[in-house]
Amino acid sequence: MKIAIASDHAAVDLKAELAQWLREEGHEVDDLGPANADRVDYPDFGYKLAAAVASGAAERGIALCGSGIGISIAVNRNPACRCALVSEPLSAALSREHNDANVLALGARLTGEDMAKACVSAFINTEFGGGRHAGRVEKLSQPAL
Repeated sequence: MKIAIASDHAAVDLKAELAQWLREEGHEVDDLGPANADRVDYPDFGYKLAAAVASGAAERGIALCGSGIGISIAVNRNPACRCALVSEPLSAALSREHNDANVLALGARLTGEDMAKACVSAFINTEFGGGRHAGRVEKLSQPAL
């Protein structure tokens, strides 16, 4: 699977760990930055990740910041993205099965490396359930104002 990953400065270490682990698991990983822990703004990297997923350059995305909240908000500004902020594997799996999430967000200051890997594994190994969920997911890309 081709996976894009991006973070802010608070999550650069977890991003590097997850990117390496995903490559070892046989996935193609596009690290969209940042390259170091110098201060950056999470919206810039959230938007970059969202663009990669929306364009089809990546099948799935992983977004990381200190809490996961800010970058998930940035990713979800793109109507083609359904970014789920999770802290444990069941929510990661349900985000795929029920919501067809295409981006997973994690908080590096709140989630340890082993739990992050468990969440990512659940996310990339769960298929969308379709059926009764399909119409609801379709509505997410076409909000009624």
